[in-house]
Amino acid sequence: MEVRFQTKEESNKQQQEDFLELSKVERVYSFWRLMERMSHFPVKNKIERNKNNFCIVIKSR
Repeated sequence: MEVRFQTKEESNKQQQEDFLELSKVERVYSFWRLMERMSHFPVKNKIERNKNNFCIVIKSR
């Protein structure tokens, strides 16, 4: 692991350059890996399904 001290702009530029050095296929795979990791990223506002929903039950005679 390497620790670098740089500005946000420098960091963003380096990340962009590293990404553009990848082949097109590697870029797609990199994007998919990122999306997969983001799906496991903790979030505060989780959507609670069935919250504030109600059911109308009509009983037959």
